[in-house]
Amino acid sequence: MTTAQDDTGLWIRRYHPAPDSAVRLLCLPHAGGSASFYFPVSRSLSPAVEVLAVQYPGRQDRRSEPNIDNLPSLARAVLGALDGCLDKPLAIFGHSMGATVGFELARMLEQERGVVPAWLFASGRRAPSMPRDERNHLASDPEFIKELQRLQGTAGNILGDEEMLRMILPATRSDYRAAETYTYVPGEPLSCPITAFTGDEDPKVTVEEARAWQNHTSAAFDFHVFDGGHFFLTAHQSRLLKTMLDQLQSVSSGAGPNRSGR
Repeated sequence: MTTAQDDTGLWIRRYHPAPDSAVRLLCLPHAGGSASFYFPVSRSLSPAVEVLAVQYPGRQDRRSEPNIDNLPSLARAVLGALDGCLDKPLAIFGHSMGATVGFELARMLEQERGVVPAWLFASGRRAPSMPRDERNHLASDPEFIKELQRLQGTAGNILGDEEMLRMILPATRSDYRAAETYTYVPGEPLSCPITAFTGDEDPKVTVEEARAWQNHTSAAFDFHVFDGGHFFLTAHQSRLLKTMLDQLQSVSSGAGPNRSGR
C-alpha cells in the first residue's frame, strides 16, 4: 500500500517549486498526454503560480501501471493525491480530456472535501452536458493513428516510429475510451468561476459546445476563442497564459473575477 506522500510523488510533478506563491494550478493532460506537456507552463508561471502537473498511469515513468479508462475514476485517483496540496487556493486547468477530468475533480472537491477550486480552466473540450457519439477508441491501429495525425497532438516523429507507437498507443487508446464513453450526470453547477478556451477550427468541439461551459457554474464565466485547431494552445500559449495569470492574480489579490461571455 502506498502512502499519501507516495501517491503525490507518482501523480503530481512540481517542475518549478514556488512555495511562496499565493495560488497553485493543477494541470491535467489531454488523451495520450503526460505531465511533461506542462513543463513550459510551469516555467512561465513560476514563481507567481506554482504549477502541479498530473502524471496519469500508463505512460512515461508510469508505463508499467494499468491505465484508467473511466474519467470519474481518474478524477478520484487524482483527488487522492491532493491531500498535501490543499493548504492554499487550487485552480484547475485541463486540455481536451483533461478538462472533463478537471470538471469531475472540481465536483468532488466541492461535494466531498468542501473545497471550492479557485478557478476551472477548460481548454479544447466541449462542455460535459454536450455529448457526442464518438468511437475512435474502437478503430483499428491504422485508423486510430490517422485520428491522432488529424488532431496534430502527437509529434510526427513519434507517429512514424513503430517502436514509439507501440509504447504510446495503449495509453492513448485507453484515454480515448475514457473520454468517448464518459456520461455526464446532471447536478448542481460548480461554485467556482470557469474560463473556457477553444480553437475556431477544432474538429472535436464547436464554439457553441465550448460556450456551454457557462451552464456548469453559478459563478463568473469567461470565454475565449483562438485561431486554430485542437491544439491551438501551443500556438497561442503566451496569450492564454496571460489570461490565466491575470485571473489567478485576481484570486490572490481578493479582487475576484469579472463575468464575461466573450
